[in-house]
Amino acid sequence: MTQIGIISDTHSYLDEAVFKHFETCDEIWHIGDFGDPMVAERLSAFKPLRGVYGNIDEAAIREQFPLNECFMCEDVKVLMTHIGGYPPKYNPMSKALIKQHQPQLFLSGHSHILKVMYDDAFKCLHINPGAAGKHGWHTVRTLVRIVIDGNDIKKCEVIELGGR
Repeated sequence: MTQIGIISDTHSYLDEAVFKHFETCDEIWHIGDFGDPMVAERLSAFKPLRGVYGNIDEAAIREQFPLNECFMCEDVKVLMTHIGGYPPKYNPMSKALIKQHQPQLFLSGHSHILKVMYDDAFKCLHINPGAAGKHGWHTVRTLVRIVIDGNDIKKCEVIELGGR
C-alpha cells in the first residue's frame, strides 16, 4: 500500500501546511509549474518526489523533471503531464499518450481547476489536484491524497489549504 500526495501549480509558493497534510505519504507527485526550484528541493528533502515540468518552469526544473512521465506504482500504470486536459477534452498530445500507454491513472495540472473524474472511454481515473500556489485565478488552494493498493486506487481525499 502506497499513499501519495499530489500537488500542482505551486508557482514558487509552498504552504507549510503541505508538510502536515503529506506527513503520512510515502511519495509526493508534483504535476508541474513548480516555479522556484526551492519548491522541488524542499519537497524532495521531505519525501521521495516525482514530477513533470510545467509551462512556467525554467531550465533548473526542466533538467530535473521530464515533460511527461509514465511509470508503475504498485500494479497501477500512471501517466503524468502538466497540460493534459480532462475527459473527454484531452489535448491532442495527452490523448495520444493515453492511447499509447493505457494508464489506469492520468494526472495533469495547469488549469488550476480541481477535478477527480473517471474516463469510461479509456478506463482511466483522471486527477487534476488544482493549484496549491497563490498565483492564478483559483480562489481555493488544493491538494489531493490517494492510496494505491495493488491495482486499486482508493481513499481519494481533497485537501483545501485556504484562499489564494
